[in-house]
Amino acid sequence: MQPAQETSLIYEQDYPEWLDITLNQLQNRQIENIDWKHLIEEIASLGNEQRHKVESYLRQLIKHLLLYQYWEAERSYCAKGWIDEIDNFRSELDLLLESKVLYNYGIKILDKIYLKARSNAIRKSELSPEIFPLICPYSLTEILNPEWLP
Repeated sequence: MQPAQETSLIYEQDYPEWLDITLNQLQNRQIENIDWKHLIEEIASLGNEQRHKVESYLRQLIKHLLLYQYWEAERSYCAKGWIDEIDNFRSELDLLLESKVLYNYGIKILDKIYLKARSNAIRKSELSPEIFPLICPYSLTEILNPEWLP
């Protein structure tokens, strides 16, 4: 058994050890010994990391869908690479979005992420911004569908 103060020191010196101790304390319901301050920080950080991954993968996926659909001059050279990237980002999102909370988060941020993806596609392609719709032309269902391309 590790008192909370001692466990807090371990957090600063040996993070993997702190994780093992904290997991053991939770499994054994030793709540009086838990380093609550750092446990709360870690849980908050984990949630932020998962949301950041959803944002990042969704932005990259939409960017590649836009390039595939609108950058006609490069499609014959780049389509296979874009499709590979689309498949990779869909696979990553598929795993993350098994969580209903993260799926709902994806729905919530779609419009905001689309604007970032659109900007990325404009910079990458150097095409006129007018070519790309101002509002996301894809539903989340289409975006995540492994059989769908625009």
